[in-house]
Amino acid sequence: MDDTRTDAGELAGYGYQQELKRTLSAWAVFAIGFATISPVVGVYAVVQLGFVFAGPAWIWAVVVAFLGQLTVAVVYAELSSQFPITGGVYQWVRRLGGPRIGWLVGWIYLASAVASLTTVAYLGATWLHMLFGDGTLSAGAHVLLGVVFVAVALGINLLGVNPVKHFLNAGIIAEGVASIAVSVFLLVFVHNNGFGILFETLGAESVSGGSALAGFLTALAVAGWAFLGFDATTQVAEETEHPRRSVPRALLRAYLFVAFTVLLTGLAVTLALRNPEDAVSGELADPVFTAVTQGLGGWSEKPFVLLILIAFFACAISIQTYIGRAVYSFARDRQLPFSSKLATVGPRQIPYVSLIVTAGLASLGLLLGLNGNAAATLIAFGSGGFYFIFLAVAVVALVARLTGRWKPAAGLLRLGRAGLVINVLAVVWLLFEAVNIAWPRVELAPADGSWVQVWAVILVFSVLFAAGLLYVLIARPHTRLPAAAAAEPTAPTTEEVKAP
Repeated sequence: MDDTRTDAGELAGYGYQQELKRTLSAWAVFAIGFATISPVVGVYAVVQLGFVFAGPAWIWAVVVAFLGQLTVAVVYAELSSQFPITGGVYQWVRRLGGPRIGWLVGWIYLASAVASLTTVAYLGATWLHMLFGDGTLSAGAHVLLGVVFVAVALGINLLGVNPVKHFLNAGIIAEGVASIAVSVFLLVFVHNNGFGILFETLGAESVSGGSALAGFLTALAVAGWAFLGFDATTQVAEETEHPRRSVPRALLRAYLFVAFTVLLTGLAVTLALRNPEDAVSGELADPVFTAVTQGLGGWSEKPFVLLILIAFFACAISIQTYIGRAVYSFARDRQLPFSSKLATVGPRQIPYVSLIVTAGLASLGLLLGLNGNAAATLIAFGSGGFYFIFLAVAVVALVARLTGRWKPAAGLLRLGRAGLVINVLAVVWLLFEAVNIAWPRVELAPADGSWVQVWAVILVFSVLFAAGLLYVLIARPHTRLPAAAAAEPTAPTTEEVKAP
């Protein structure tokens, strides 16, 4: 077959050589997306906070977040079908909105991705302690275990793509047992509350000054964390066979499967809790673990913790996988300091320098955990950055549609006029949720936290944006784009579009 009809030939049309090995099947890409979104990490991270702010009615915040993020996932799927390039949002925005805004979006995206790895490592450290330790976990020990989490994920990533695939498959099995199988068991055999409890707050509004609406909005801000990561599939486009078809399909399938699992688990736990009032008051620190071990019996504690820990490790591995590719794509275009080093691809055909650097940055972020329980702050911080990116991408895509700069018909996923409507809905949803997440709330800061932690999302991303803008104005990275990469890509051939 002529090289112009191959995936590598199409990549050359965007100005890049095939440096990463195309060894990922549609299933492997799905596994990366599933492990990154991770129903276990998503629901287990937000359920306790959801109960505190909205009571058993917190589950409806998850439903709203799912529907809103579904519109975003569809927009991303369309974009990934047209631009099957490692780099995802950076590449899309650069090509549709211009290199300056592309750089800024890519910069914030990288910061948010590193923050998400920090958050998963911090949350996973708790389960690591539950498996091997006893007693209360101190702040210092929590941070150290988080560093161990990042180091293990890095070590597995440095082994190469094939070992990563095996670990992600193990993560999917663990997720299936820990979420789906256990949830079905709870729904069938451990039904301690009627469905009517899903419409009750049990006094949770007291945390929000007596306002049930304020409590629900806070729960919705936290629930947004459960639906992050579906864009991970786009970061491995250059390692995927037939990416125009495989990547968007894997993205949507992973998102829908995770959403189903999150809702199933949330429903099962809420109905199974013997004393949901304890979860609302905060006396019950882990409603999921309590519901499962009460329902299955004390023997299930360690096996269940092990399953959750495997799922958390799979999530951390997957996040680190796509962060490394995002940095590689950025550096390949000479957009970062030390780009030549960061874009280095080793003998295992992975961007190992980018993986090591981002792991180090994520470990430094764990220092936030030295100030007591930083889970809510880290979740808000990580979610805030991604929702700002989602909004930027959706707005750029909408403007490009309306001006004719982007014609989605060039990709394999074609929604026609429905695509425009979905894009508009995505922008509306993201405007609302981005503001909702960034809203300064004392409730989401540690009990002894300063005003800096209350305003953390706005302050940190304002600083990041200002620093990024200053870098663009002074260093002018957009002027260093390789000529071939800066050129408009060639259109796919008929044979490529029909590729299986």
